[in-house]
Amino acid sequence: MEKTLKSLSINNGLILGLILSVITVLMYAINLDLFTKWWVGIILFLLALGIGVYSAIKVKQQQQGFLSFKQAFSAYFITIAVGSFISTIIGIVIFTFVDPDAATYLNEQILIMTKEAMEGFGAPQETIQNALMEAEKKNNFALIEQLKAFVWRLLFYCIFGLIVALIVKKNNPETE
Repeated sequence: MEKTLKSLSINNGLILGLILSVITVLMYAINLDLFTKWWVGIILFLLALGIGVYSAIKVKQQQQGFLSFKQAFSAYFITIAVGSFISTIIGIVIFTFVDPDAATYLNEQILIMTKEAMEGFGAPQETIQNALMEAEKKNNFALIEQLKAFVWRLLFYCIFGLIVALIVKKNNPETE
């Protein structure tokens, strides 16, 4: 990988990480319940996806409009990985060190939402109780759980990264 690909991707990842971190801190400061809203997750996903695509396109422009599949995916993935890692570290700091009570509150809200969703789908009461007992054992904001979520997020973004790389790639006919 060329220096431009790595440096451009890392810079875009730092920008993504800064944006995601600022949003995380603002959500923490303004209203903790924003962490449980599905639409916030979609907005953050689209933001990260957009910056990942932007990174691949910028690398392509730097290389006179030609970019291999591997280079396109690498530009996208490095950006997403760096940005998501920074955001995960901020989440760990907030929910593990700064305010563990916020994590407790959010875990309780997630249990309530789970119960309401299961009731809405007409699940039997016994099934709901079993699911809630299992969910109570899990602290979604514990260090290990946040690191697991980071890995799952990366895997999820990889699927889209493969699609982005297929769309953005353009092989140089002179090198074929």
